[in-house]
Amino acid sequence: MSPAPSARRLRLGLPRRVFSQVLLMQLAIAAGVAVLATGLFLAPLGDQLDDQAMRRALAIAQTTAAHPRLAEELRSSPPTGAGPVQREADRIRRASGAEYVVIMNKDGVRWSHPDRTQIGEVVSTDPSDALAGHDVMEIDNGTLGRSARGKVPLRDAEGVIVGAVSVGIAYDSVRARLIHSIPGLLAYAGGALAVGALAAYLISRRVQRQTRDLAFSDISALLAEREAMLHGIREGVVALDRSGRIRLLNDEAERLLGLGSDALGRPLDDALGPGRTTDVLAGRVTGTDLLTVRGRRVLIANRMPTDDGGAVATLRDRTELEQLGRELDSTRGLIDALRAQDHEHANRMHTLLGLLELEMYEEAAEFVGEVAGAHRVTAEQITEKIGDPLLAALLVGKATVAAERGVALSVPRDTALPDRLIDPGGLVTIVGNLVDNAVDAAAGAGSPHARVEVAARAEGRSLVLRVRDTGPGVPAELRETIFTEGWTTKEPPAHGKRGIGLPLVRRLAERQGGSARVDEAPDGGAEFTVVLPEALTEPALAATEESTLIEGTETTR
Repeated sequence: MSPAPSARRLRLGLPRRVFSQVLLMQLAIAAGVAVLATGLFLAPLGDQLDDQAMRRALAIAQTTAAHPRLAEELRSSPPTGAGPVQREADRIRRASGAEYVVIMNKDGVRWSHPDRTQIGEVVSTDPSDALAGHDVMEIDNGTLGRSARGKVPLRDAEGVIVGAVSVGIAYDSVRARLIHSIPGLLAYAGGALAVGALAAYLISRRVQRQTRDLAFSDISALLAEREAMLHGIREGVVALDRSGRIRLLNDEAERLLGLGSDALGRPLDDALGPGRTTDVLAGRVTGTDLLTVRGRRVLIANRMPTDDGGAVATLRDRTELEQLGRELDSTRGLIDALRAQDHEHANRMHTLLGLLELEMYEEAAEFVGEVAGAHRVTAEQITEKIGDPLLAALLVGKATVAAERGVALSVPRDTALPDRLIDPGGLVTIVGNLVDNAVDAAAGAGSPHARVEVAARAEGRSLVLRVRDTGPGVPAELRETIFTEGWTTKEPPAHGKRGIGLPLVRRLAERQGGSARVDEAPDGGAEFTVVLPEALTEPALAATEESTLIEGTETTR
């Protein structure tokens, strides 16, 4: 029978967890640094001990050569073991701890030596440098073995060289000092390694908590999944650090906010500029599903703080939905107006039928003329003063809706707007929002003479638009607040939120270098004034375009 396979196989290689890998790497680095530091310290230590020993030997030799009677005793006594030179050398050797103190004459003959049998013999190493007047430091082998040596010339009272002094320190003592220092050095290295290991463990534990004990492969997979998710979703994502700097922008956020990749790392206030969008993303405005306007886009923002003190904000584009909602509101208003007109038309038809049955033909004709003339006069008054067909059609429709709500919409006599608008669509948005608000305010006041007045006049290429109503007006302390995104006094409609129209009006005006403000009307109520400096083309350019259009029409015919 074949042996049963083992339940677990030994896995070789690095561990998968970040904690384990970081700990092993830091321990390896700490051990390597300790070994390297110990080696770098030991390498020059031997040379330093050798140098110290040679300098010590040289110092003893210099002190010996400075003895005042030594040169005279060398001249006057023979080289014997009981002579005065030997006695002085033994005394210095014992006092200094040197291995030997050798005093020689100019021929290199020893007058002193620890081994008395060597006295009277020529020294075993070359003394020529010392006899020539030079100090010598060296490590060399002699009759007593290897030693650190110092040699100096011996001079008499007149400074004449009469011999030399050689002092040696046993090399075994130098080596012993080196060996003796190694355990202490290793102890220090071991202590440093222990401290490094403890620090490595603590750091690795922190890394383990921050990485949730994941493997490097898991972290890499999470990063790849995050990149795919962030750049694939259709919601904008903006991540901020604790200092308010942008650290992440996905593709949708760049599109919605009009930013580029150069915004990364910049403060939010610097990248976006002042405004409600910046305040919402920075957390200065709190709440959920906060409305904000960026350019022509209506955005819904939500912000969630993170554990590191930063935050992640998500952005949804509600521009198309808001436009559809406003169109739905307009459609409902038109439907209500048509329903009221249908009811009023039925009443008029019944009245006309009664007049005809009573054979009151002149009264019937007069009644029909009055009814048809009222609507025709309103349309003619608007089209005579408003040259742009898109804006004129808007005001005619708004006048019909306002009349059904008991509000009279009029255009004053001094209104004169030529058909030279550069951006009719933008002006329609501005006028539509202002007229809707004015009609709501005038109708809500309950006045029997509720009215709204729309005035527009051209001043060169500039356009000045005024919309007045007979509503309750806007208090002075709220005249800037009403232009803030999300601020409203109305109930939200079924399709979403309010508080977008007036901020959009101001944003469109400021984009063209103009302004939008609200004041008190002369007869009470509110008066909104919008100034657009570059709203009209030059008259000559408009005339040229008109003639070109006529010529093209004639050619086609």
